[in-house]
Amino acid sequence: MDFPVFHLDFFGNRVLFAVIAIVHIIINHALAVGAIPYIALLERRGIKTGDARWDQLAYKILAVCFIVTTTLGAMTGVGIWLTASLVNPYAIGSLLRIFFWFWFLEWIVFVIEVCGILAYFLTWKGWGARNKALHNAAGFALAVFSWLTMAVIVSILGFMMSTGSWTQQPSLITGILNPIYGPQLLFRTAASMILAGFFGLLLIYFFAGRGDFRQQAVRLTSLWCLAWSPVCLAGAWIYWQAIPPWMLTNSLAVALSTQAFEQWHQMIAYLIGAAVLASVVVALWGLALPRWLPRVVLLVPFVLATVLVAYFERV
Repeated sequence: MDFPVFHLDFFGNRVLFAVIAIVHIIINHALAVGAIPYIALLERRGIKTGDARWDQLAYKILAVCFIVTTTLGAMTGVGIWLTASLVNPYAIGSLLRIFFWFWFLEWIVFVIEVCGILAYFLTWKGWGARNKALHNAAGFALAVFSWLTMAVIVSILGFMMSTGSWTQQPSLITGILNPIYGPQLLFRTAASMILAGFFGLLLIYFFAGRGDFRQQAVRLTSLWCLAWSPVCLAGAWIYWQAIPPWMLTNSLAVALSTQAFEQWHQMIAYLIGAAVLASVVVALWGLALPRWLPRVVLLVPFVLATVLVAYFERV
């Protein structure tokens, strides 16, 4: 079947797809994959300490994540499919044929995730208030399904970069277990947790008041970010090293980003270092002196981590 050719003037098809995909990835990583386990941790803290303020903080942060992920996150997710089908229907059709059952599994996991976040949020003040332990367990279960959704998609993204042994042994398993899968999944997991942590820190300044409780929340969240920073550094470096050599020598005169790939590829090393360093410094600041941590400073690691994730999306 022949498909009509689509071309977006001035910006180009790549920019159209990149903008939608990067917005979706940032929302998905920060507010779903990373935020759900972080929120469940805050809820767990409230159960252990008996302090209702932890529960209230977790609920308010979840409300923000729930609204954004079910609106802008959902729309950009659909937008990726629409844009991919419009820009290159042959490519998305080929991927669907190779990963049909794996994508089918992802859709099932995604539906469970959506139903899970609806149940987790909407039952918080009713059934969840009367059964906190079970409700908190549901939160951690939701975190697993959020991560599984990403884990499935990452294998397909890795296959698009390097098919590995699939050309010699074409099968679903060899397609899934491509050389990029592990490094990319490690990086995205850690980056999601850090993005969620710094996003949570920003919201704490709005939802936790100005007293001692804010300092406790800042310390706990700073510790969360600090714990994931070395994992993010290792994941980003391994992922960067795993980028296929042929992508470094790709000099086809297709677009400016393709021609300049070799130059900006080297910038990733500096960006990795800057993002992780900023995360560690701000996390240590929040851990040691939470009272003196300015709100504006929190934007630095969050923006750098966002740019780092977007940079890898550019690949």
